[in-house]
Amino acid sequence: MLVLGVETSCDETGVALLRDGSLLAESLASQTDIHAVFGGVVPEIASREHQRMLPVLFRDLLTKTGAKPADIDAIAVARGPGLLGSLLVGLSFAKGLCLSTGAALIGVDHLHAHLLAPGLEQELRFPALGLLVSGGHTHIYRMDSPTEFRLLGRTLDDAAGEAFDKVAKLLNLPYPGGRYLDDLSQGVEPDRRLFPLAYTHNDNLDFSFSGLKTAVAEYLAKRPHLAYAAMPEADALRAGGALALAPHPQELALAAASFNFAVAETLRIKVERALDRERGIVSLVVAGGVAANSHVRAALRGLAQGRGLAPCLPRPALCTDNAAMIAHAGWLALLAGYRHDLDLESVPRGRAVPRDWKRVESAVEGLQLDRSRAEN
Repeated sequence: MLVLGVETSCDETGVALLRDGSLLAESLASQTDIHAVFGGVVPEIASREHQRMLPVLFRDLLTKTGAKPADIDAIAVARGPGLLGSLLVGLSFAKGLCLSTGAALIGVDHLHAHLLAPGLEQELRFPALGLLVSGGHTHIYRMDSPTEFRLLGRTLDDAAGEAFDKVAKLLNLPYPGGRYLDDLSQGVEPDRRLFPLAYTHNDNLDFSFSGLKTAVAEYLAKRPHLAYAAMPEADALRAGGALALAPHPQELALAAASFNFAVAETLRIKVERALDRERGIVSLVVAGGVAANSHVRAALRGLAQGRGLAPCLPRPALCTDNAAMIAHAGWLALLAGYRHDLDLESVPRGRAVPRDWKRVESAVEGLQLDRSRAEN
């Protein structure tokens, strides 16, 4: 089965081809440099860039793989949550291809796709506990299968990734700044009492990073000398190291390390609490953009290993938005017999993605039905 994945939920435009679950190739265009000027994603600009880049990337993907549009059996598209305009661009592109080729359509929950992404590199074992930690969401799920997710805890206000970006902005670091805060903290022992742990003095599994963000903002407001006087170029930061260009290297490194610790420890506490409550869990999945953070990876991998669970963390390139994870999640849903009709709708951020797919007897039966309709 040849599955095309389409990702346009925010500011990454991506397409990927999977054959029977194995990634053949992907093409990705990032809008990071475009939005960095504004310090965050501008929805209208993001939508226009998706519209401009999708046909280019699709042609590039076909060239890489030697595939033809008619060879595609199914198209998996990110339907939400995300920026509505961006989602509509990807969904329209997917529907157009389905109409012209007879390929099956499957809408994918972008959040669930992140949690299934490690399956591109290793076998996922169920039931699993999944932690999704990104710029817009910090959620905990019980995952009983590739298509069965139960939300246990969610973001109440600021997600972990949003806190990283806002702290980085206070330091005048380029967007997205989470990676540079990670770089600044390397090799430095954190002050574990410098910043408060975020929303942990309770008995629930929800997340709130607004208090931590405010505490860091107040700390930096009293120490304006820690911020970069002029925003350094991203290339310069990567080449020379964020710490080498810092105005007060040691003091800034301590603040960065302490902030990273506060986020990672908060996540560890909540995940451990969830593991205490959920029975039969055999693996821990950590995914999303912030799952690339070295402190988060170390804390959650240590927690999993300490409890005898299989740690499942995708490589950093699969932590950020990508089309390979969309194709993979769609392929798994198709194997389970699920699919959508062409009346599939996008779901913006803030709304739950409905389980409105329909069930056919088998994935093969559904694909044959689509082909016969196209031929007629």
